[in-house]
Amino acid sequence: MGDRRQAYLVAAASAVSLLGDPAVSAAWDKPSALTEFSVAGLAGHLALQLVRVRDALALDREAQEPIELIEHFSRSPWVQAGLDHESNVYVRRGGEAAAADGPAALVERSQALLDELSAILPAEPADRAIPLPWAEWSLRLDDLLLTRLVELVVHSDDLAASVGIETPALPDSVIDPVVELLARLAVHRHGATAVIRTLSRAERAPATISAF
Repeated sequence: MGDRRQAYLVAAASAVSLLGDPAVSAAWDKPSALTEFSVAGLAGHLALQLVRVRDALALDREAQEPIELIEHFSRSPWVQAGLDHESNVYVRRGGEAAAADGPAALVERSQALLDELSAILPAEPADRAIPLPWAEWSLRLDDLLLTRLVELVVHSDDLAASVGIETPALPDSVIDPVVELLARLAVHRHGATAVIRTLSRAERAPATISAF
């Protein structure tokens, strides 16, 4: 799968490049392809995936014994909550706030964060326990970065679709762990049989199946 820290930096660099695409600024105030997000709010949410890692690395709080990723998602209230749940409202407001200064400022801040993370992440041990600023538990650094990889990949596709451009191509080192995690989460939520049918038997596939 390659080094998770490097994969994260590759995905983050792609996201920053996408944020700077003229199509994004041209559609800034329009609705996005993601329900109840504007293009600006979605762009802000995408950029926050760099902020989240920087803030977690800098948090001055003792880390607990890190939990596994499936448990992390099971504990996270937004995963199966409706759009009006306070956790999802908070996410949308955070994206809008991040984008409030406009597209140029967002790209500038994101590039500065990417430069900062590119300097510090390679020296971090992959198994470092990281306390999460937005939760009461800790994850291993590699697992934290995988959660952000999912966000970067999924929301890059959302943003590209929102502004009518091709979804950025990313290498296998980025895509493979994202697909694997989404499959694991879908199995955890729906069961192995439902996932197997979805992938192999269209005539018996569930009407809907998703990791979240």
